[in-house]
Amino acid sequence: MLNQVILIGHLGRDPELRTTQSGQTVANFSVATNRRWSDRDGNRKEETEWHYVVCWGRQAEVAGQYLTRGKLVSVEGRLQTRSWDDQQSGQKRYRTEIICRNFQMLGGRGDTGGQSGAGGQPGYGRSQAAPTQSAPAQSAPRDPGFDPAGADDDIPF
Repeated sequence: MLNQVILIGHLGRDPELRTTQSGQTVANFSVATNRRWSDRDGNRKEETEWHYVVCWGRQAEVAGQYLTRGKLVSVEGRLQTRSWDDQQSGQKRYRTEIICRNFQMLGGRGDTGGQSGAGGQPGYGRSQAAPTQSAPAQSAPRDPGFDPAGADDDIPF
């Protein structure tokens, strides 16, 4: 059996860093991916999906230092669903997250995030720029911290 996720998308917000009681660093951030298709009438449609990513240890520290909202990244990891009881409503809540094994910043110096990479660390450094094209107007729901106007890189799927 295999539980592996690989996705390429734009960060919806800057990573949130915290430290657990045991002293372990953890970073949380969201990544947006788009799906495009044409309907039966030939109208172009687009749907944005939000993915929640969790990085631990040194990767969390690097994410906090180099990743910024709008930055194009590749994330590799595994899916994990966690649950909790909502204190306000008493209902059971669920969230499926990507537990990051590795991430890589994509794009060049001109990329929206403005960072050029994290130095010579494998898996964290800059790669070749991804193909770009202007994105059509989107009507899909968005992460409140993500500004698609500031993210002009696009990966067609």
